[in-house]
Amino acid sequence: MQLDLNLLAVLDALLEEGSVAGAAARLHVTAPAMSRSLGRIRRTTGDQILVRTGRTMTPTPYAIAVREQVHELLHQVQGVLAPSRELDLATLERTFTLRWHDSLVALGGLALLSAVREEAPGVRLRFVAESSIATPELRRGEVDLEANANPPSAPDIRAENVGETPLVVALRQGHPLTCDRTLTAQRYAAAEHVTVSRRGNLSNALARLGLTRRVVATAPTEAAALEFARGSDLLICVPEATTRSAVADLGLTTLPLPLELPPAPIYLSWHQRYDTDHAHAWLRGLARTALARGGTAS
Repeated sequence: MQLDLNLLAVLDALLEEGSVAGAAARLHVTAPAMSRSLGRIRRTTGDQILVRTGRTMTPTPYAIAVREQVHELLHQVQGVLAPSRELDLATLERTFTLRWHDSLVALGGLALLSAVREEAPGVRLRFVAESSIATPELRRGEVDLEANANPPSAPDIRAENVGETPLVVALRQGHPLTCDRTLTAQRYAAAEHVTVSRRGNLSNALARLGLTRRVVATAPTEAAALEFARGSDLLICVPEATTRSAVADLGLTTLPLPLELPPAPIYLSWHQRYDTDHAHAWLRGLARTALARGGTAS
C-alpha cells in the first residue's frame, strides 16, 4: 500500500475545520484541490470522512474516532521530518561514549564531567579504553567522540585540532641524566626506555641521527609507564601538558626532549552523522574547552 503523507495533513485539516473550504484556506490550496484530496482519502480509507448535512459538513463516526490519532500522527511525522532545532539541556537524557587517550582523560575528563553535570544532569559519560589497533567503533556509532593525537584517515570521520603540547622526557628525581646540564640526543638514545606509543615518530627522529633507543618495557597506559619510570632508571617520552600533574604527583621530573619533533597535537574526532546533532555539538564544545584549558589551545 503506497501512502502519501500529504494526505495526513489534509485529513487533519478537514477534521479540524469541518469543511473543504476551511481546510483549503488552512493549507493555502484551492477548494477544488482540497476536494480532490478528500476523494483520495475516501478511496484510501473506504469512509466518507465528511458528509453534507444541510449547509454544513458532518464528520462520520470513523472520522470522529480517528481525529485525535490523526493529529498525533501528524505531529510525530513532523517531528521526524522537521526535527526541533532547540536543545533542552535540562531534560536531555542521553549516554555518550568517549574513547580518549588515558592522559587526555586525566587532563580534561573531570572538567568535562563537571560542565556536563552542571548544564545537563540527565547526560551520562562513558569513557572507554583505547585499543592497540585501529577500530571502527566511530563509524558504527558505538563511540561518539574520540580524543587522541591521531588525525583520522577515513573521509567520513570529522576531526578538529583543539590543542597541542610539547613532548618532554620524564624520569625519576635523582636519575643520573638529571645531572647533565643539557641532555643530548646521544645520551637520550643510550638510556633504557619504557613506552606506550604506537607511533614511530621518536624512532624515526633518532634514525635520522643514526641513533636507536633501547625499549625494555611497553606499558598499557601512560600512568603505568610513569610508575615504571618512578621506580627505575627508565625514561619515558610524554606530552608535557597531559602528564604535568601526574609527573608532579609521582615525584618525577622532566627534561626537554633533545630531538626536533613537533608538539603532540590533540584531536577530537567524530563520525559525520553527528555533524548536525545539536546534543553532540554541545558536547564537542564542552570537550574542546576542557582539553584546550590543559594544553596550548589551537
